[in-house]
Amino acid sequence: MTVEDILSHFDEKTAGLAVRLRKFLLKELKGVMEIPDNSANLVGYGYGTGYKDLICTILLSKQGVKLGLNRGSELPDPKKLLTGTGKVHRYVEIKTEEDIHNPALKKLLVDALKAYEQRKK
Repeated sequence: MTVEDILSHFDEKTAGLAVRLRKFLLKELKGVMEIPDNSANLVGYGYGTGYKDLICTILLSKQGVKLGLNRGSELPDPKKLLTGTGKVHRYVEIKTEEDIHNPALKKLLVDALKAYEQRKK
């Protein structure tokens, strides 16, 4: 199964946003592994195949694209981008390409990576 297999299940707008978000993540998370999960319509990004090594996910649905952040409830979010009510995870809704290039989103990703690195020590 590939990322393209997952994207093929969605309309052009949703798939296009996911592709742009994917490019952003691959650029910002140097050496990250991309782990497609067709049954959940998501693509995981981490530094190992286990859940503990997960940094974030691209979540796809008919409603659109979300960037899920592992342990997002623990991240500083002064711009209030994170939504969700889970005790551990949070996500950012990606509605436009501008959302991907929002400096606050990049800061969340940097903070998620730093938190992961701290947990690994």
